[in-house]
Amino acid sequence: MTRIFRAPAFYIQGPGALSQLGEKAATLGRSVVAICDSLVLPHIEPDLTEALNRQDISPTVIPFDADVTYREMDRLAELVRAGGGEVVVGIGGGRTLDVAKGVSRRTGLPFVSVPTVASTDAPSTRGIVIYDDHHTMIAVEQMDQNPAFVIVDTAIIAKAPARLLLGGIGDALTAKFETEGTWKGTGLSKQGTRPLKTGVMLGDVCYRMLLEHGPGAMRVAGTGEVTPDLEAVIEAILWLSAVAFENTGLSIAHAVATELGAIETVRKHSLHGEHAAYGTLVQAVAEGRAEQELTTLLGFYDEIGMPRRLSALGMPDIDEWAIESLAVRCAKSPFMVNQERMLDANDLAAAFRTVENYA
Repeated sequence: MTRIFRAPAFYIQGPGALSQLGEKAATLGRSVVAICDSLVLPHIEPDLTEALNRQDISPTVIPFDADVTYREMDRLAELVRAGGGEVVVGIGGGRTLDVAKGVSRRTGLPFVSVPTVASTDAPSTRGIVIYDDHHTMIAVEQMDQNPAFVIVDTAIIAKAPARLLLGGIGDALTAKFETEGTWKGTGLSKQGTRPLKTGVMLGDVCYRMLLEHGPGAMRVAGTGEVTPDLEAVIEAILWLSAVAFENTGLSIAHAVATELGAIETVRKHSLHGEHAAYGTLVQAVAEGRAEQELTTLLGFYDEIGMPRRLSALGMPDIDEWAIESLAVRCAKSPFMVNQERMLDANDLAAAFRTVENYA
């Protein structure tokens, strides 16, 4: 079978990287529309304007503070068309980048991704997570292309709350386990092909970088200090994890994360990356990973403060019925084909119990 590998054309990371936005965007078009997180905008607006003005670009800046809905994407796409936009830039966290991706997809314009947090691996991917008016996820769309540029200013991300970096680490931890599951399973990547071995190798490198640099990165997260540990963890989250999963697939960890995120109390109490980190534990146990590997993983969670109990994620009434019900829902996930052997709800329930009872 033909195998396909895709990734952003350029990934640019470092303190002050925002200053390169104008130069890079100008290679795509002269009329730039920047959709920017409304909370972030006041902190970066002078640098953003200067970076674009140096290339004689007078951008249209649209503040954004809403959910990623079909209505919002269509509304913003119409504003971009009416203004003669040639390039869409998304600046902010997950919601802002996703809505900007949706605008790019609807207008057919190139997209530049400028994440201001490292809370998930989404900034380098084609995926767009869409919600309804009740904040419930209802669909996932894919852009035709990965972002033309991903510009990661680590000086900005270093100031973001430490909890968000913890979530990013949790999301990226899944890469090793899910890429290996995909390789052994029968599922297809986003490209509609079986995965390349490269994706599996990237997932393993991502995991090793997180274990080595995660504790140091968490010690400085939120302080504004940019250290080698922080740079390495941001790279693992925003680049390695994203490219690994897009070219392989998802497995048990994200089946669990998806179902946990559908529980309102959990969604309000904890982050997607924390749900994914818990799902990684479930996957590792369900796969029968070696005790030493589990010990290493759990020790890492404790060292960086990653929650590893359902109660810590905000799930109420954790009794046998709740665990079995959760396992049944997870077992129905399309991601479950990405495993060496097919696991059923009983297998997953047993894994949940083991994780919950682990010392």
